[in-house]
Amino acid sequence: MKILAFAASNSKTSINKELARFTAGLVPGAEVELLDLNDYDLPLYSTDREAEIGVPDAARTFFDKIGAADAVVVSYAEHNGSYTAAYKNLFDWASRIDQKVYQDKPALFLSTSPGPAGAASVLAAAKGSAPFFGVDLRGAVSVGSFYDVYDADTGTITADEVLADLTAAAEALTTNAVQKDAA
Repeated sequence: MKILAFAASNSKTSINKELARFTAGLVPGAEVELLDLNDYDLPLYSTDREAEIGVPDAARTFFDKIGAADAVVVSYAEHNGSYTAAYKNLFDWASRIDQKVYQDKPALFLSTSPGPAGAASVLAAAKGSAPFFGVDLRGAVSVGSFYDVYDADTGTITADEVLADLTAAAEALTTNAVQKDAA
């Protein structure tokens, strides 16, 4: 199984990137490709800009990577209760290729933050809009207080309950059953 994993953030030290990497790695035998949104530098989306330049190659590359994957793991960073500007812009450009950006791929939506809420607001927004964008959502997990449950030296989740939730979500990627919210 080829899994495309990324943080919906352009932070070079993204804890969401760590969470996406770790969770995708829980799928036995999976080949994981970890994307960095910094590799998808795009002008700010607008219909005027699209009319001038068309859809940039970076947006097409992102869309094609989703299409080539068997499953997708996205971990959402939260900026002021919503998506990061970097993710939203890339997503908006990709949606001009096809509204079903996720191309009906099985997906896990994750979120985390240093605080106890675990970026739950942005995760709720992503889950709510998933049906419109071709997401076969198999699980959604919000991880609060990331630094309290993650060991940076080993790159692993140390809290048993969080690990169980992430493992169950990862297992749902390989089944036909829909995973209910684990958090």
